[in-house]
Amino acid sequence: MAAKKPKRQLRSADWFGKLDKDGFAHRSWMKNQGWPDDAFDGRPVIGICNTWSELNPCNSHFRKIAEHVKRGVWEAGGFPLEFPVFSTGEVLLRPTAMLYRNLAAMDVEEAIRANPMDGVVLLVGCDKTTPALLMGAASCDLPSIALSGGPMLNGRYQNMTLGSGTHVWKFDAMVKAGEITLEQFMAAESANHRSSGHCMTMGTASTMASMVESLGMGLPTNAAIPAVDARRYTLAHLAGRRAVGMVHENLKMSKVLKRENFENAIMVNGAIGGSTNAVIHMIAIAGRLGIDINLDDWDRLGRDIPCLVNLMPSGKYLMEDFYYAGGIPAVVKELAGKIHRNARTVNGKTLWENSKDAKVWNRDVIFAYDKPFKKNGGIAVLRGNLAPDGAIIKPSAASPKLMKHRGRAVVFESIEDYKARIDDPRLDIDETCVMVLKYCGPKGYPGMAEVGNMQLPAKILKKGITDMVRVSDARMSGTAYGTVVLHAAPEAAAGGPLALVRNGDMIELDVAKRKLHLDVPAAELERRRRGWNGFDSPYTRGYAKLYVDHVLQADKGADLDFLVGASGTPKLRESH
Repeated sequence: MAAKKPKRQLRSADWFGKLDKDGFAHRSWMKNQGWPDDAFDGRPVIGICNTWSELNPCNSHFRKIAEHVKRGVWEAGGFPLEFPVFSTGEVLLRPTAMLYRNLAAMDVEEAIRANPMDGVVLLVGCDKTTPALLMGAASCDLPSIALSGGPMLNGRYQNMTLGSGTHVWKFDAMVKAGEITLEQFMAAESANHRSSGHCMTMGTASTMASMVESLGMGLPTNAAIPAVDARRYTLAHLAGRRAVGMVHENLKMSKVLKRENFENAIMVNGAIGGSTNAVIHMIAIAGRLGIDINLDDWDRLGRDIPCLVNLMPSGKYLMEDFYYAGGIPAVVKELAGKIHRNARTVNGKTLWENSKDAKVWNRDVIFAYDKPFKKNGGIAVLRGNLAPDGAIIKPSAASPKLMKHRGRAVVFESIEDYKARIDDPRLDIDETCVMVLKYCGPKGYPGMAEVGNMQLPAKILKKGITDMVRVSDARMSGTAYGTVVLHAAPEAAAGGPLALVRNGDMIELDVAKRKLHLDVPAAELERRRRGWNGFDSPYTRGYAKLYVDHVLQADKGADLDFLVGASGTPKLRESH
């Protein structure tokens, strides 16, 4: 197909369209890859932002994905150019991938702005790659479309279906409780992750893929097609083709994403029993566009949304089953009376137009709105003197009997303190206590690691108890479950009230009333504050120091303060 001549001068023409020494240099050096003259004839240049890495197993198949995107770009008359960015793999990065989400977003932003791109296809998958690429692209505001890599196939071990993460936590607790042997635990390892793709539970990766689709930033069915299904590669081809069309239409990211899109995504998150991590990521993405999405929006929009999807960790099925049952389009159709039907999407249609004809093929996976899987699907936002700026809990993953609870605090001053003492038989704890973990927030860890779902003491597990109330300024994996209060803000390292909690203090949780209260008089808390020694980060150089010095609190999306707000793609000086 011949290149479609644009109605306006494209951004890339400032590199490839000049008839001078600069244009000569830009074209000539690119030709060492074998590009013909007509690659530079004014066709849209589509950057393919690739987070492929062998150190990030969730995205290890992205080279093949990228090739299918290129087919679509060429077919539509564009010029595809693939480029790498920092890949924030969840499994291997220490101290936590969340520390590097903002670094990856900076990488994406600067790469897009500094290079001759007219539009971008964002290849996303593992947890932090999705928000990082959306944040970076939002700051540049070119026509952009996101393509998720897809979930891996269901895990299978003996006669069991295994879910990423969820069964790691479950089996680990069973070993401690003496219910299975260490040898049995290890035998399940190879059976849990048996194909390319990201976690197949409704963890953070699947949740953020669902957010891409429900925000309108990806094509319909983006969220759930398995990574190894040929239809994932078809979607990649279509995404490449559509990216060229978006450039011709000048359909920039800011023209797609409005407040209504974020509100739709928040409601879908409740309906799918999505990850608590989506709260931080969505606030950060909105912040890059100057859209004020906050914790109150999450609580307001999620309060009346039931959980419709029976997926781990809240249920029993996995993303492969979700796709066969109808996926996100079917969920959106169930939310017909709630969503903003006219919210625009990257394919040029509204979210409702993309979903109105969807069907549910398995009602044990996707339930009807008036006969939900669970009554409470949204994220509940808690406030009180223990978290004046908010904390969150995921009701669909919590124990109903613990949603209103008062208990004695058992305090761990750090993750190392927790690991050293949690299985000590002398630890003064029982199932009525509230476990409290400090200094694991954005500044404290740093990066706000997924350690909030503290495993219970072995002596409690051996009694058959599988859940207790836990409170921290940390996050937890989207694959985890339990009555876990997270993201307490301000965090302990920033001087939040969590830093002042002591063993024996009474803590009251009342999710229905959105209350998280430390039963200590204000005068005593002030006395403790005067004796608090503050927090000194051990990170004194490089990106980690930059992060600690500039990261916002969880309720503000944990972005870096100087990155909030879009800066576009102004014309930059020539390099020679």
